[in-house]
Amino acid sequence: MIPVPHVKALLFMKGFSERVPGKNMRHFCGRPLFHWIMDVLTACKHVGEIIINTDSEEIAESASANFKVTIHMRPDELLTLTSNEANMIMAHDLATTDGEWFIQTHSTNPLLRSPTIDSAIETFFAADRRLIDSLFSVTSLKKRFFLEDGTPLNHDPRKLVKTQELRPIYEENSCLYVFSRSVFEDCGNRIGARPLLMPIDPYEAVDIDEPIDFNVAEGMMMERLARLNGPDRE
Repeated sequence: MIPVPHVKALLFMKGFSERVPGKNMRHFCGRPLFHWIMDVLTACKHVGEIIINTDSEEIAESASANFKVTIHMRPDELLTLTSNEANMIMAHDLATTDGEWFIQTHSTNPLLRSPTIDSAIETFFAADRRLIDSLFSVTSLKKRFFLEDGTPLNHDPRKLVKTQELRPIYEENSCLYVFSRSVFEDCGNRIGARPLLMPIDPYEAVDIDEPIDFNVAEGMMMERLARLNGPDRE
């Protein structure tokens, strides 16, 4: 069995959010939203350290009071970024910590599960490094897609087939990225030159980007919690 080293988890969280005000600290099923992904990362057997990069003292204090975590307060030069923000923040975090292996995820994916993250890390380290240099999660979509000019992407409009028989197109769902320091330094990105796309359950890939997303995700989490705590739990 191939040994799996511990990786460091990177989380970026701002105190201010335009579309969902204060979403990271907003209560989600009775707790601050970001606490859910912190629970998930804490339970991962292959995550050795969790690093939160934030501009918010409130988030930093809540994280430190409730979890074992390393806080990177965002420096002034990273407070007003409008483009390439994630890469600049990752570069700062990698420059202020040691280690070679990292996973990056988001607080806005509260339905992501620990086994999924552990599976991604195990899959990455089991792969031939000559063929795979990074991994990221995707959602498999079997629908009829077109470019703006009407060019079909994954089907022939003259030959109608069932959508479940279509060639899938994969959406980068931003739930998780596994990469190395060397790949980031070489490519300037968490996705290397030879990435492995890992489909995950669309249920886990729900992302909170708009106010309605918050309500949908909270309803799904309440359903999950009811199922886990109900009389039919295993």
